[in-house]
Amino acid sequence: MAVQLPGICLPINCALASGNLSQCRSKSLSRTALSATAPLSSPAPTIQIVGGTNLIYYENENASTYGSQVETDWVDLDTDLYHWTKALRPVQWYPGHIAKTEKELKGQLRLMDVVIEVRDARIPLSTGHPQMDSWLGNRKRILVLNREDMISTADRNAWATYFAMQGTKAVFSNGQLGMGTMKLGRLAKSLAAGVNVKRRAKGLLPRPVRAGIVGYPNVGKSSLINRLLKRRMCPAAPRPGVTRELKWVRFGKDLELLDSPGILPMRISDQSAAIKLAICDDIGERSYDVTDVAAVLIQMLTKLPSVGIKAIHNRYKIDVDGQCGKTFVQKLAMHLFNGDNHQAAFRVLSDFRKGKFGWIALERPPS
Repeated sequence: MAVQLPGICLPINCALASGNLSQCRSKSLSRTALSATAPLSSPAPTIQIVGGTNLIYYENENASTYGSQVETDWVDLDTDLYHWTKALRPVQWYPGHIAKTEKELKGQLRLMDVVIEVRDARIPLSTGHPQMDSWLGNRKRILVLNREDMISTADRNAWATYFAMQGTKAVFSNGQLGMGTMKLGRLAKSLAAGVNVKRRAKGLLPRPVRAGIVGYPNVGKSSLINRLLKRRMCPAAPRPGVTRELKWVRFGKDLELLDSPGILPMRISDQSAAIKLAICDDIGERSYDVTDVAAVLIQMLTKLPSVGIKAIHNRYKIDVDGQCGKTFVQKLAMHLFNGDNHQAAFRVLSDFRKGKFGWIALERPPS
C-alpha cells in the first residue's frame, strides 16, 4: 500500500535496499512537492557580481518565495537522506595503504609551508576530513574545490560565498582541463612568501616553497599536480586508491609539491556523507552495495530542484512517480538489462557521474 504525491515517495512499506532499507520516511500530506513543480516552471537563476560578492536573484514575481522554497528543499533532502541510509549496511573503506599514508603524512607536515586541501566540488562537506584541522594546526591552508565543471553556476556561487564568509581561501579548479591550476600555484607561493624572508634573516639560502596536497581518494589531487607541471609526473585515474605513496615533485624553481594518497577516517560515522562519497566515486566500490547506492541516488534526484522526476523519466522512459529508488532500479533492470539489478544500478551511477542529469552538486552550504 502506498500514498502518492507528485515527485515524492511515500510508501508505507518500501523495500529500498536488498539488505534492507525497508522504509522510506513518511511525510505529511500537506507538504508541497517542490521538486516536481518549481524547477520545471521557474526560470533559471540569474547571477550578478556586485562589489565582488556573488548574488543570486530570480527574474519572476515569486522570486523570494521560490528561493526560500529551494533552500527548504535542500534542508528536507538532508533530513530524508539521513533516514534513507539508516537501515543500510554501513559504508566503510580503510585499506592498509591509507593507514600507512596517514602516519607518513603527519611526519611530512612539519616540512610543509602551506597545505593544499582538495575536495570534490559536488560534495565539499562530505570530502572534508574530520581530523584535518587538528593535523594542520596553524599552518596556512588553501582549499581547492575540484571538478568545478561538474556543478552549476548557482552551486558554485553558493559555495564561493560560504567559504568567503568563513574566511577560507578557496580556489575552484578543473584538474582534467587545468582550469584554476595556475592561480593555485601563485596563491601557494604568495602565502608562503615569508618563508625565505625568515631564512635570509637567519643567513640561510632561499629554498622552494613546499606545498602538500592532501584530500580524500579520487578528488583529483594527482591530476592537479600533473596539470601544474604540464606533464604526467603522478599516476592518475578516475577511481579511488591509484596513488599509493607520498611523492615530492618540483614545480619550477620556486615550488615543491607533495602528492599523497587519499586519506579517509578509519570509521565514517556520518553515513549520509558516506553514501555521497559512493555516489561520486570517491570511495572504493567494494565498500558499498551498488544497488543500494543507486536507489538512494534516484530518490535524491527526484527531490533536487534542478532535476526532479521529469528529467529521470526523460532519460530512461520509466515512470518514477510514487516509487522508491529500489523499485525504479528493478524496473530499469527489466527494461534494459534482462533483470540484472547490478548493471542497472551501475548505469544510474555512471549517468550521474557523466552529467547525464545535468551538472549538479549534492550539497549546498549549511544555512
